[in-house]
Amino acid sequence: MQLRVTFVAAARNSPLLAERFGDDRPLDQEGWYEVQRAAPVLLPLAAAELRYCSPTPRSRATGDALGYTPLVQPALRDCDMGRWQGFTLGEAMAREPEAVDAWLADPGSAPHGGESLLAFIQRVGGWLETRPADDSCKIVAVAEPAVVRAALVYALKAPPSTYWNIDVRPLSTATLMGRAGRWNLRLDGQPTRV
Repeated sequence: MQLRVTFVAAARNSPLLAERFGDDRPLDQEGWYEVQRAAPVLLPLAAAELRYCSPTPRSRATGDALGYTPLVQPALRDCDMGRWQGFTLGEAMAREPEAVDAWLADPGSAPHGGESLLAFIQRVGGWLETRPADDSCKIVAVAEPAVVRAALVYALKAPPSTYWNIDVRPLSTATLMGRAGRWNLRLDGQPTRV
């Protein structure tokens, strides 16, 4: 039995440098435009037997705009950033530079009072491990780029620090194939129109 879980990174809701921890804003105009441009490539994923999304407005809107009609999964929410919720990385660094340095250096630390990077990766991985094990089941999940990064680190059994070396762009896809405890990353190499 083998699952195929394709993660679609949610469209943007702000320019990259203005991204905020736990950003709960809907898609911005550029995000909507990106979804329209990517739709011809991403629409076929709507044929998946199971379609999920994180609870944020941007993920739900991305999934709905692509015709997925996804089921919200709380386990696919972004990392809980505690008191840094709503801050950009630059704002958090300006207020608490030593705490940000500790957070970036130690995957087990949560100086912001929220969730550590390690706990975040484990939560997302726990969701992945509990997907139905039907033969050749196809799943699509729309989530924030951070969630996709966490899923990849978990599935590949990479060190948590690898999280910082994975660049997930809005509307990019990553497919994991396998079953609980045994995942492989599949890169299709298809050009996108994004």
